[in-house]
Amino acid sequence: MAINPNTDFSSGAVLTAAQQNRFPRGVMALATSTTNYTVTTSTAIATGMTVTFTAVANRYYKVTYYEPTITTPSTTLGYVASTIRLTNAAGTQYQIQYSQTPTATSYTPGNNNFFVGTFSAGSITLVGCLVANTTTGTPTAGRASTSPAYLLVEDIGPA
Repeated sequence: MAINPNTDFSSGAVLTAAQQNRFPRGVMALATSTTNYTVTTSTAIATGMTVTFTAVANRYYKVTYYEPTITTPSTTLGYVASTIRLTNAAGTQYQIQYSQTPTATSYTPGNNNFFVGTFSAGSITLVGCLVANTTTGTPTAGRASTSPAYLLVEDIGPA
């Protein structure tokens, strides 16, 4: 779809409803969690990572799923994958991000997923999921009150 940006405004001009509707609408949904989460080898919704909002057709949304700390499996090439999905853990996958262990020692990076796209008009539920290829070394998502995980949906403007 073509982007429909706003026009330049000049002093004394009338601001129209069409121009107002081309502005971004900001935060549509936000979920946060400070509860640590143990990752398994089955794709599952990470604790607290579910949001529901009402989408408007022909608008772009930016979805961000952030885990502050991922402890990877303690095996060479062990990984934790975080995904943004529609509806539930088996729903359409919009984005995937891997944190992978380079050696047999686990490590703890943060993990950011981003998706930009449109949705059908109506109620939309998005979830943040985690899965590991092995549970050697107990892969986890580490969270704290000062560094929570979050799933954020922002309206960034018309499509």
